Amino acid sequence: MSSSPLLIRKAAVLGAGVMGAQIAAHLTNANVETILFDLTAKDGDPNGIVLKAIDNLKKLSPAPLADKSRAGAIVPANYDANLAWLSGCDLVIEAIAERLDWKRDLYAKIGPHIAPNAILASNTSGLSINALADVLDEKLHHRFCGVHFFNPPRYMHLVEVIACAKTDPAVLDGLEAFLTTALGKGVVMARDTPNFIGNRIGVFSMLATMHHTEQFKLSFDTVDALTGPAIGHPKSATYRTSDVVGLDTMGHVIKTMDDTLPNDPWHDHYKVPAVVQALVAKGALGQKTGAGFFRKVGKDILVLDPTKADYVPQTGKVSDEVAAILKLKTPAEQFAKLRASSDSQAQFLWAIHRDLFHYAAYWLGDIAASARDIDFAMRWGYGWKLGPFETWQAAGWSDVAKWIAEDIAAGKSMSNAPLPAWATDPKRRGVHDAAGSWSAATGKQVPVSNAPVYQRQLFPQTVLGTKTDKGKTVFETDDVRLWNLGGDGIAILSFKSKMHTIGAGVLDGVQRAVDEAERGFKALVVWQDSEPFSVGANLKEAGALFQAGKIAEFEAFIARFQQTSMRMKHALVPVVAAVRGMALGGGCEFQMHSARTVAALESYIGLVEAGVGLLPAGGGLKELALRASWHAFGGDVFTALKGAFETVAMAKTSGSALEAKELGLLRQSDVVVYHADELLCVAKTEANALAESGWRPPLPNRQITVAGDVATATFKASLVNMLEGRFISAHDMEIATRIADTLCGGQIERGSQVDEQWLLDLERKHFVALAQMPKTQERIAFTMKTGKPLRN
Repeated sequence: MSSSPLLIRKAAVLGAGVMGAQIAAHLTNANVETILFDLTAKDGDPNGIVLKAIDNLKKLSPAPLADKSRAGAIVPANYDANLAWLSGCDLVIEAIAERLDWKRDLYAKIGPHIAPNAILASNTSGLSINALADVLDEKLHHRFCGVHFFNPPRYMHLVEVIACAKTDPAVLDGLEAFLTTALGKGVVMARDTPNFIGNRIGVFSMLATMHHTEQFKLSFDTVDALTGPAIGHPKSATYRTSDVVGLDTMGHVIKTMDDTLPNDPWHDHYKVPAVVQALVAKGALGQKTGAGFFRKVGKDILVLDPTKADYVPQTGKVSDEVAAILKLKTPAEQFAKLRASSDSQAQFLWAIHRDLFHYAAYWLGDIAASARDIDFAMRWGYGWKLGPFETWQAAGWSDVAKWIAEDIAAGKSMSNAPLPAWATDPKRRGVHDAAGSWSAATGKQVPVSNAPVYQRQLFPQTVLGTKTDKGKTVFETDDVRLWNLGGDGIAILSFKSKMHTIGAGVLDGVQRAVDEAERGFKALVVWQDSEPFSVGANLKEAGALFQAGKIAEFEAFIARFQQTSMRMKHALVPVVAAVRGMALGGGCEFQMHSARTVAALESYIGLVEAGVGLLPAGGGLKELALRASWHAFGGDVFTALKGAFETVAMAKTSGSALEAKELGLLRQSDVVVYHADELLCVAKTEANALAESGWRPPLPNRQITVAGDVATATFKASLVNMLEGRFISAHDMEIATRIADTLCGGQIERGSQVDEQWLLDLERKHFVALAQMPKTQERIAFTMKTGKPLRN
């Protein structure tokens, strides 16, 4: 193959099961035309199986589709009538059941239809890629590989790419770039070993946890309390994760290890635990059957008690001693205390980490190019805060290595295989440093990839022990930092407040940043070094003014907020908002006033003030009214406002950046980026392009056509019906009426023209009035205390 970039115009996914349908959905999210194949239905429409799968995509939660309307873009097909369509596909992903014989039969059937330059990939979670390749025509070998998505494919960052013996390196490079930029994935190159990297380490970790659960006589809910956020793992911990994955599926993965690793020093532990076998035998497969290790009864979630062979209320919790240990400042202190403690929970935590470290070190040279690949696989595929090698390094490499060796010698570990010599080298301080990460296969540090796709990640995810350039500071306060990266003339503004909330200090910082950008830069990008973009105004700070009876100062704060939004909009250099994660309330309003927004696909954007008894007052309603006026083109402004009113009154938040466009919270011209780590690079590129095109801010808009008092009355009439039907409360109606009044331009005639300040004044008037109402104050207090909205 040539070294030209991999161009994917059309793809096919073979298999419309859970994974296949969701992979097709995510390809469609990324604007890749996708055909979804399955068997011919026995009755009715020949594509009935696929059509049912596509329809089901719209019902799943979390949503596989970034915008539900995209379901209609997936093309249904079947193997009997439509195989010829494969010849027009650049990428074909097989995602049928984990049966080697079934996959080989399918490859024999589709082989003649694969285009000469297309890539064929299997989404197998653990079968041998070389064994699958054996049945392929020799001409296909160099274009075949494994591409293992983790479930759910839209949200799980990890994709493992596995070459077969003859895969062309150029195919792998092109696929890596496509998966990274187009689909937003973290790619790890895995070797063709059973279960690859993520499931090899992850399943062993679960088996070790189950082994030590029994050894230390702990309940399943206690283990989940210990192995979730307490140690930097997801809330689903161990046994809930098993239920979500499916106990039958887990059994198949364990059997793969049992069958394919006969000489493994841990082979005796590659058996499906007896408790899992018993649950599967009676059809309790986990979440999909309503019962596994846990069972939901009404609102209660009960846990299995094996001694009673029944489900009982949960009582498991972290012991006081372990809770105190886990609060110690450093991992080194924590591990030393866990190992020395006689508390059974402490002994359990030491044991599961010891055996995980032992296993990962022993197999590193066989399953991965470097320790970095294992750590990233576990972070991206299993949601761990740190990978196993990072955790070991943070805990003090040499001490932990010595303790593991002592436990192996004492017969306490799950295997008596010695730690590899490199791991016990007394000079070793870890596996990750500025030079790269340790490769057991080559005996040296391997640097991070310098492939062009990774040059787009200005602040890539890094492993412990590595550093990145933080840029040159222009100015810094307690609330914001203005800086530049690489001397390219683009200023970058980042907030330092908790959750990047917007208080007086941030407002001052934004205004000062615009001033500085106008004086010495050609553009300004607003970008945060972590999610969220911003959850909006600092309610605590604003509320303190209000509670102190400083109503004039409170109103001045809102006016300052509006002025800051307008300062961004009318800056003499383009201001680009780089959004990922939540952009709520004032955060949403800031990006609405930018010259352009560049949003990561997983951006959750909304004007949510109604949830706390208020309305948007940082210019958001003004912008929606302005956009409705544009879209109406002298026609019916009221019709153009309907969607905006519903979005704000119901405090809707988009489920993706694509949905934010549908809601009108992003403009159609705004850019969606699929890999969040590419966000800053793309935002800077967009900012530079705007500047180079001779950017001038928009003229003050004095001709906004509004829907007027008649439209407000129409909105209010629909609210009355909802109130009488008890769908909303009286205070909900009060808030929604004021939202309608602002969007419609106040109590003036339909078709009147107003300027932006008129609408800003309306926003501010209604915001201050609502803030003084007891019901709103109750909502704000409740939300600040619980993080949840109150409907009163």
